[in-house]
Formats: sequence, structure tokens, C-alpha cells
Amino acid sequence: MTEAAAQTGRASTIAPQYLLTLQTHMLTEEPAHPGSDGAISATVGAIATAAKAIASKLRNARLEDVLGTVGSENVQGEEQQKLDVIADDIMIAALSACPSVSVLGSEEDDHLIYTGNEASTRYAVLFDPLDGSSNLDIAGSVGTIFSIFKVQGSGDYTLQAGNEQAAAGYVLYGSSTVMVLTAGTGVHMFVLDTALGEFIRVAHGLTIPSKGKTYSVNEANEGSFPEGYRNYLAACHAKGYSGRYAGAMVGDVHRLLLKGGVFLYPPTGKAPNGKLRLMYECNPMGKVVVDAGGLAETGQGAILDVAPQELHQRVPVIVGSPDDVRDVVDAVS
Repeated sequence: MTEAAAQTGRASTIAPQYLLTLQTHMLTEEPAHPGSDGAISATVGAIATAAKAIASKLRNARLEDVLGTVGSENVQGEEQQKLDVIADDIMIAALSACPSVSVLGSEEDDHLIYTGNEASTRYAVLFDPLDGSSNLDIAGSVGTIFSIFKVQGSGDYTLQAGNEQAAAGYVLYGSSTVMVLTAGTGVHMFVLDTALGEFIRVAHGLTIPSKGKTYSVNEANEGSFPEGYRNYLAACHAKGYSGRYAGAMVGDVHRLLLKGGVFLYPPTGKAPNGKLRLMYECNPMGKVVVDAGGLAETGQGAILDVAPQELHQRVPVIVGSPDDVRDVVDAVS
């Protein structure tokens, strides 16, 4: 019974934690960001607003005939889906309207975008607006990934290593719309209550299991993996591990965050430096996993220690339960 319920002499029928909104939760995060003056909360709030709009578009995508490709490629050389463009536009519009956001970087765009906002505390937000968009036509897992850095001083924003992130997280659009966020006090999970129009906190202080029994990798590319990765997969087969691969990093990492395991995207013949982007995918997902007690590695060091050389830089990825990631690193080093 809550204190308020005790004072009225009756038991509450609603658990208090299921009425704690993302907005209220962010008040507890502010002390971890000295001088923020609400700017970090406003930035996360703008991302949440964009996520609600994207979730609405996804629910009605087939009804509104916005599935399929637009007939062009993005800066990555990947065929753009109609919803890639829509989600990108939504993120840019929501974040540009937030006074605390001065710099944007999208996986879909060539260059950084400067919003012109000049609040006293400013942030750069780098994002993948719709991870796994090739799953859209079959109603598979897709998500939004975001990374927030504090902008120091004035002038142009200089790319920073992942260990400088002020906050990071992702939104998974599936049977429910789930946001996982790390912003200074651990890793927390929220679910969008469509009736209230609010993200409600459903879990806090998430800790990844130390070991799992699943691995996530596109095994169709195994023939061009370096030998160490092939040896690791052979060991997984011998131990009876299960393979799970959703075709969207958000879906795979969300599962292992809750259940344990490891996600891999090794170097391949076609992508010798790895396929996934450091700034838009690897850094934010790496921070979530590390802050939950896991590991995020490239095979040659920690992902969050990589000094970015360019906006769309790619790196190999090994993220997940600490024991599993160490096993992979031992096999490939």
C-alpha cells in the first residue's frame, strides 16, 4: 500500500510505477547533467514525440500506402524505403523545434544539420530514424536509435567518441512501442500507452544476464567471416546455442538485453570494416548494453573508445552479455 493510500484508508488498485511517465522520470536524470537546466529532458522529450509520430505512421503504413521504396539510395548506398524518408523528416522536424538541440546527424543524410538553436545548454543528436526498414513489408521488427552528445562551446560540432555520450537509447516498434534509455542513472524501459499518449516506465535499472544461450548474426555471410568468427560459431553449434536474427539491430539487441546472448556483425568480404555505423548504431546501442553491465567491442577494442574519423564510419560489432562477448573476442583476437 502506498503512503497516500494508507492516509485515505484504502488500498490503491494501480501500482505507482505504472503511472511514472518518461517526462517525470527525466527529472531524476537531471542531476547527472550539471548545468543542463532541463535541456537533456527537453531533448529526450523531443525524441519521444518523434517516436510517437513514427509509431502512428507504422501502424497505418499499409492503409496509407507508404510501404515500398522511393526509387533512390541514401548516403550509405542503400535503397530507401518510403518510411525511411518519412521517419527521417519526423525526427528532423521534432528535434529542430527543440531549443536545446543545435546539431543533428542522420544515417539518411550526407552531412550534419545545424538547427540554429542557441540555448545556453545545447546537444547534438545522431540517429538512425528507422533501423531494419527492409522488414517493413512483412510487419517485422524496426526501430529508431539515438545518441546524444553535449555540444561544447560554440561553432562547429566535433565528432566525439561514444564514451562521451550524455544519453542514448532506442525505440522498438513491435507488438508495443518500447523505449529503452540510458541517461545517467542506469538503463530504463518505457512502453507507450496509446490511450494516455505517454511513455510509461515499466522497468528500471536493467541488468543484462552475464551469459546467454543465443547468438545473433547473419550466417549467410559466414563464408567470408574471418576465421576466428567462424571458429566461434562452430563452438556455438557444438554447445547447442540457438541462432536468432531479426534483420534489425534494435530487435536483436533488445532481446539479448533482457534474455542474454551476443549480437555480431563481423567484417565480411563486401564490408571489410563492418557494415554498421559507429555514430548511429554502434555507439548508442553499445552504451545501452555497457550501462546495463554488458560489453561492446569491435574485436580490437571497446566500441565506445573508438575515435570517429568521419560521420558515416563503420566498425565491426560484438555486443551483449559480458561472458559471451569475451568468448567472441578471445576467438577473434
